[in-house]
Amino acid sequence: MTELERAFIRKEYENYIVFTNRQLRDAFYNAYVNANRKKNTKFQELYKKKQAKVDKEYNINAVKVIETIEERDGKSWVDRIYRAAGMRKPAEAG
Repeated sequence: MTELERAFIRKEYENYIVFTNRQLRDAFYNAYVNANRKKNTKFQELYKKKQAKVDKEYNINAVKVIETIEERDGKSWVDRIYRAAGMRKPAEAG
């Protein structure tokens, strides 16, 4: 191995150590804050939940497929879903 390759390996190992230590620090701090929180206050989440990005093309294609199925078969698929779930179809407003 050359010195440059060893330097890259050392740098990646250092990044790994820093990342894992930061995760441990955040987890311990979060546990400390949650353990010492005031009554009737929410827990602090360790990780914020991020909404997944929408795949617009997939959704557009899915809507097209549903529309073609509805043109071909009608809306009987909705009735089958209600029947399988053991529910009654709600009365249409109007």
